Amino acid sequence: MKIKWINSIIAVSLMLPMTACSASNQSNGSTASSTAAASTSTPESTSSAASSSSTSKSVVAYFSRAGENYNVGTVDKGSTQIVAETIAEKTGSDLFHIETVTDYPANYLECTKVAQDEKEKNARPQLKEALDNFSSCDVIYLGYPIWWGDMPMAVYTFMESNDFTGKTIIPFDTHAGSGLSNTIDSIKKECPNANVLTGLSLLGEDVQKSSDETEKSVTSWLTENGMTIKG
Repeated sequence: MKIKWINSIIAVSLMLPMTACSASNQSNGSTASSTAAASTSTPESTSSAASSSSTSKSVVAYFSRAGENYNVGTVDKGSTQIVAETIAEKTGSDLFHIETVTDYPANYLECTKVAQDEKEKNARPQLKEALDNFSSCDVIYLGYPIWWGDMPMAVYTFMESNDFTGKTIIPFDTHAGSGLSNTIDSIKKECPNANVLTGLSLLGEDVQKSSDETEKSVTSWLTENGMTIKG
């Protein structure tokens, strides 16, 4: 995570798919504005994962924060949430918001300090709710902003709280300049028996400014990964 006078390599999205799975705190039906895919024996096979997407159960699990965000001011909906809702609409997936028991500060600078402290301690913040029927989900779109060059620690809590063996993970993030950073490698390390497909990375500023461009980017990415577009 970075503040305005810190170099832009560390991205932040603070201020800051397809029968649906059951999510404990959110259901599908949002408006627009990333493992067992095919085979547990060959988790590296992205083509087999994509080919089975039409019959897979999927969920969009994401971490996102509203409030004051980098370079966009104060927003009612975090950039990652906007992307997550677009993915859910396009794929017919359920939504699951990864939320911590302790809320992050609405103020941007205060939030950066908390996030930095969690990263330095390699913390695992407690989550408010678990994802119901996770075992029945084959495809998990996993979304997050980039904080201090990494996923928020709460996303690690979510990954470590669920068994991703044989599942397909399709990552997506929002950022302020660092792209996906090293998060794909981190996901593969945390979920070694999952099939991790091509990720999507969007500038938080762009997401907040244009829902049409966000929708186009999401649709193109889903098609690239061989997913069926439903909306």
